[in-house]
Amino acid sequence: MSGKNATETVFADAKGIARAANILAGGGLVAVPTETVYGLAARADSDHAVARIYQAKGRPSFNPLIVHVRDAEQAARYARLERDADRLARSVWPGPLTLVLSRREDAGLAAAVTAGLPTVALRAPAHPAMRALLAACDFPLAAPSANRSGFISPTRAEHVSASLDGRIDLILDAGPCEEGVESTILAIREDGRWDELRPGPVDLDALHQRLLGAPRESGGAGDAIEAPGQLASHYAPGKPVRLNAAAAAPDEFMIGFGDVTGHCSLSLRGDLGEAAARLYACLHEAARSDLPRVAVAAVPEAGIGVAINDRLRRAAA
Repeated sequence: MSGKNATETVFADAKGIARAANILAGGGLVAVPTETVYGLAARADSDHAVARIYQAKGRPSFNPLIVHVRDAEQAARYARLERDADRLARSVWPGPLTLVLSRREDAGLAAAVTAGLPTVALRAPAHPAMRALLAACDFPLAAPSANRSGFISPTRAEHVSASLDGRIDLILDAGPCEEGVESTILAIREDGRWDELRPGPVDLDALHQRLLGAPRESGGAGDAIEAPGQLASHYAPGKPVRLNAAAAAPDEFMIGFGDVTGHCSLSLRGDLGEAAARLYACLHEAARSDLPRVAVAAVPEAGIGVAINDRLRRAAA
């Protein structure tokens, strides 16, 4: 079905979900909405299906994938939910938190999913369409963002089509994604430390305090690629990006925030949640513009603003 023919987009209703599940069972590729961004799903237990993800996206083989599951019980088939992991999975899932855990030797996942690592990244998404699809499948779904590798993530079905039309089998359309930036990725180390590998909608400091009653020790990603979204250059609109701009130059497409207006605004009210939801839509609009450069207003480095700035820095790299 993929190839030269245009990829069909269908509504993520019961009929669309059933069709998507059938395509996935046969090793196909389906773009499906989550609460964060649209993901490109394939069955995670098939070497052939997972290889098609890498081919469609042009994704480097050393960049692992997130495996999407229904719940903690299904996750335990593929990873060891030790230390705080089981408690986290049961309290936060479904939601935008990905856990990087020790992979079980009998996990039965395609080798490319973990890119040769002894760990696997797992998430139980909250979006009703993705949850319905997982319920209709008796296998886990590998699902990175549904776009060409390194470019802007999709938060609408039309973003997927613009990037992957003719390269995948089906697009499920459920409207715009609510969160707008990819999941928070957390690795729980042998010594119990929580290391944030990618910032996202979940505030790990607040979560650690709530669950364990103590502040989280500061930890973050090292130089090695352990999870998606860690490449220095990522989420790029294909044009030079200038950050913390107070105004646009004549040849720049301006993405505003708060009092700094522009061709597109992340949030006229200065609302960080709205800014996260609109981030990729504004970057897509900038990419389509005739203007050769992009300027972005300053966004506070607080709350979800940390994740927004992380994506913007990678887009500008």
